[in-house]
Amino acid sequence: MTIEIQRIGVVGAGQMGSGIAQVCAQAGYHVVMTDVTEDRLKAGLATVNGNLAKAVAKEQITEGDRTKALSLISTNPDYIGFADCDLVIEAASENEDVKRKIFAKLCPVLKPTGMIASNTSSISITRLAASTDRPERFIGIHFMNPVPRMQLVELIRGIATEDQTFEASKAFILRLGKVTTVSEDFPAFIVNRILLPMINESIYTLYEGVGSVEAIDTAMKLGANHPMGPLQLADFIGLDTCLSVMQVLHEGLADSKYRPCPLLVKYVEAGWLGRKTQRGFYDYRSGTPVPTR
Repeated sequence: MTIEIQRIGVVGAGQMGSGIAQVCAQAGYHVVMTDVTEDRLKAGLATVNGNLAKAVAKEQITEGDRTKALSLISTNPDYIGFADCDLVIEAASENEDVKRKIFAKLCPVLKPTGMIASNTSSISITRLAASTDRPERFIGIHFMNPVPRMQLVELIRGIATEDQTFEASKAFILRLGKVTTVSEDFPAFIVNRILLPMINESIYTLYEGVGSVEAIDTAMKLGANHPMGPLQLADFIGLDTCLSVMQVLHEGLADSKYRPCPLLVKYVEAGWLGRKTQRGFYDYRSGTPVPTR
């Protein structure tokens, strides 16, 4: 039996959730989005509208495309809005307890044939799936940030994920115009298994006084041809997310090479989480990023 995906649910209207809702609507899917407050839902819709307006200004899409995409996105503060969704994508914060609570609320309202995907960047899909009533219809669909611009989507099967779920998810990503890479269900999958230890090592390089923020980012931009430096990238991702992924790697693989840098821990404890809090390895409050070390 082929699973037909027509209606998408998105849990979370933040940077990732709003981006996922946008690309789904642009591909012609009906999307319903929820979050913990009405204000967050409004902010998520405003982000989508802003992104689409920029795309119109750059002549990447027409005004008609923008209007149509927006008309396909609805919001609902209640999970009952997901009752007739074929696929619900969880895009909440990188915290296993938060995700489990979402699935506990979602499963009773979702139709028996409905699929669940997690946009987790590091947590075990098998373990998350086991907390639901449908592990065979559960899969990891990990979008990259920012979702509208990034081409790659990691697809991760849990031990119980059925072939039908996997094939339907692959077809869904293809319709979004994105490229799939398939990862085994190991901590942090492929991209973050490689990327986050590099970022963590760049923070150690700063912590040990090998180079300043500016020196490290310039070295990697011009010496390794990276589009942005690792500390700038860490601020973009969110230092709390970086720390969460490193903790998953450290605990899941029990290797000291994945130990989160104490300086990363200190920044997170200070609430300096990067761009979203206006301070991280750079201070963004003046409008021009200024290194904080």
